[in-house]
Amino acid sequence: MISVKNFEVTFLDTHCYLIIDINTGKKAVVDPGDKSQSLIDELKESDSKLEYVLLTHGHYDHIGFAKELAEMFGAKIVIGEEGKEFLNKGTLNLSDFHRDICILNPFEGDIFLKDNDTLKLGDSTIKYITTPGHTKGCGCYIIDDNLFCGDTLFCESHGRTDLPTGNENQMYKSLKKLKDLEGDFKVYPGHGPFSTLDHERKYNPVMRML
Repeated sequence: MISVKNFEVTFLDTHCYLIIDINTGKKAVVDPGDKSQSLIDELKESDSKLEYVLLTHGHYDHIGFAKELAEMFGAKIVIGEEGKEFLNKGTLNLSDFHRDICILNPFEGDIFLKDNDTLKLGDSTIKYITTPGHTKGCGCYIIDDNLFCGDTLFCESHGRTDLPTGNENQMYKSLKKLKDLEGDFKVYPGHGPFSTLDHERKYNPVMRML
């Protein structure tokens, strides 16, 4: 079982999530797009280690503080295999087009996941599933009944597909993949209101037609 705390980062109000395995106190952070002093302070106050920096995809507003945070706390950077090159190519992570607000130096990840790969966070299991569409490297992390979906699924909407490596047909397949997950999940998106998968199955216009 985990607890989840949200921190708003970047001018795009990106959600950055702190995940804590309740039994062991082991921690992971999802999508640190920019520095959050509140997040840093909370991690410094804890005796338990930050194990992972989990990236749902490689856009600058989701990865902008990943390298610094990982180095600060000795964590491993995790991303899907297809997102690997986004970490060191500004044309893919879009930082080249936003130099006035984001200076992002190329960096490397530590762990590259394939569809259905798992990681252990204390007593909890993190499952990774590929969900391309917003970018070819998008993926979601499932922990218990919690779904961290980046810019794939939003409340009654979904991520845009007109950026480099985006693909509308892949997006629809990914949303169908999420719709077909067994059971209900708390949906933690990259931006906007939180939701549940049952709500999206009922009210998300694309999911309804899939």
